[in-house]
Amino acid sequence: MNRKAAVITISDKGSRGERVDTSGPALCGMLLEGGYDIVHTAIVPDDYEKIRAELLFCADTEEIPLVLTTGGTGFSPRDVTPEATKSVIERETPGIPEAMRAESMRITPRGCLSRSTAGIRRKTLIVNLPGSEKAARENLLAVLPALEHGIEMLLSAGSADCGTPKPAAAEKPSADVWLKEAKAGMHAGKIGMYLIHNGVVRETSRASVRDHAEQTKPVIGMKFSFDAGKLEEAINEARAMEGIVSVRVWLADGVLQVGDDIMMVLIGGDIRPHVTAALDFLVGKIKAECVKEEELYE
Repeated sequence: MNRKAAVITISDKGSRGERVDTSGPALCGMLLEGGYDIVHTAIVPDDYEKIRAELLFCADTEEIPLVLTTGGTGFSPRDVTPEATKSVIERETPGIPEAMRAESMRITPRGCLSRSTAGIRRKTLIVNLPGSEKAARENLLAVLPALEHGIEMLLSAGSADCGTPKPAAAEKPSADVWLKEAKAGMHAGKIGMYLIHNGVVRETSRASVRDHAEQTKPVIGMKFSFDAGKLEEAINEARAMEGIVSVRVWLADGVLQVGDDIMMVLIGGDIRPHVTAALDFLVGKIKAECVKEEELYE
């Protein structure tokens, strides 16, 4: 799947250099950790025509599949992001802002005041997010797992069949590539240590290792699956831990053989105790709450 994305910050003060943009970089970080490539970023003022021009550039000129905006979704007279977005989209996707507002309402009753919209122009999905970093993170977290499937349907030659079995999981990413991307990130200067966990299928059973139970038959494989929503929650918890700057996770899905990779987790943070604690927490939570493992025997 084409995993290219753009993030556009809409702010009068930001465009004039009077305010440091934190929401845009935060969204870029979440997308990167979700496996997306950020191919375009911009800061534009709360101006209908300039917002519209930026969206048309991303959709028509650059043909970027996912475009996120942050800012301009409130009640201020200059909050015109939804209007500019509606002027360029060809089909609305109301379920996305509905889900985001529902998540916001769980946190604050003011969540219903968001005027965010979302929709499709050609092969581009445009989603409005709030201007504050906290709200933008919360809103994107509520819909990010579903966006991937939506973009897959959008870019497919025909209509996607949601009832068909999931395709085989993507091949395990390169740890070297992950480290290179993390070290190129805007917050890389805060990171003093990276740790990677790479889990694989082993011959010895869980029972024989953990419970010292006798097991005559060796493990020949494993059925492995995971809950994407719970995984995203676990990643978010780890990212919020003290000193943690970067978190990336890949999990396998399907029938695996001995020696196959199960998961890869990368944690980057300020000092060793924080990084090791976050890695132990996240791997433990993934194995306890996010995945299903069924060992296969001869």
